Amino acid sequence: MIVDCGIYRDGRRAEGPEDLSDALAEARDSGGFVWIGLYEPTEDEFEHVTAEFGLHPLAVEDALNAHQRPKLEVYHDSLFQVFKPVVYEPEGDTVSSGEIMVFLGDAFVVTVRHGEGSPLGAVRRRLEDEPEILAKGPTAVLYAIADAVVDHYLEVVTELGTDLEELEAEVFSPTGDGSRHTASRIYGFKRQLLEFRRACVPLVPPMTRLADTGGLGSGLPFVNAKARPFFRDVSDHLTRVNESVEGLDRLVTDILSAHLAQMSVRQNDDMRKISAWAAMAAVPTMIAGIYGMNFDHMPELHWLWSYPAVIALMAALEAVLYRLFKRRGWL
Repeated sequence: MIVDCGIYRDGRRAEGPEDLSDALAEARDSGGFVWIGLYEPTEDEFEHVTAEFGLHPLAVEDALNAHQRPKLEVYHDSLFQVFKPVVYEPEGDTVSSGEIMVFLGDAFVVTVRHGEGSPLGAVRRRLEDEPEILAKGPTAVLYAIADAVVDHYLEVVTELGTDLEELEAEVFSPTGDGSRHTASRIYGFKRQLLEFRRACVPLVPPMTRLADTGGLGSGLPFVNAKARPFFRDVSDHLTRVNESVEGLDRLVTDILSAHLAQMSVRQNDDMRKISAWAAMAAVPTMIAGIYGMNFDHMPELHWLWSYPAVIALMAALEAVLYRLFKRRGWL
């Protein structure tokens, strides 16, 4: 469905014809551009937009099917950019991603949104409040979307870092509370980082091209050359995001290794305690076993103090073993 459609001249929204073909012609004649926003359109709904703006069928197929990696593709009549905005839900410790597809032409911008994690409404309102930026044309819209998506990445990274600190404190807590579920939480956190990486890491090459870093963006059509510094700023922020995510991923791996090592140490402690108690139980069992064999000729059987002497011997040996194991930290 078409969420919004506007014609912009000199950075300000203007009234125009409802027919897309007439609106595009008027925008080209007046030096403005048309911005159309769609939300999860069907093939029939998108067919009219495709015909009016001459969008490439391969890009249209990607926009309809979604589930695309962030990328930048150049076609004859348009530029096609895919973003994956992310949403972090602290209640469930989950990272989910949506998709934003941007078709950029000489006098039009078509945005297609999939999922709930989308900053497009806020981007349009912000640009309409800053006509000096919107006056730069379709490139300003592409920059604003990229800037909003990457800035939200930074917010999500901060929230993930806070949650990871809590997880780290739980792992290294002296009491060891919640250790039964700690490993599953760590694995779950690592999966959320993987989902986040799928959104931000593939975006680096497209932003590098838009920023024209090292001449990689030379010849990109429909992109105002004066916008290169702004895209470089977004690219720098994206680099910070990826470095932070990489650091979080390494840290969560280290935390998992530390947790597994702690569990192994605890199991070894438990085994030593069990072994120590088993050894202490073996001594009286051995003595009792010897005197329970019912032979007629055994020493001490007819002594008056045989029974208390044997009990005392068992107690003494148990005390010696207990002190020995205690001194070595087995008990």
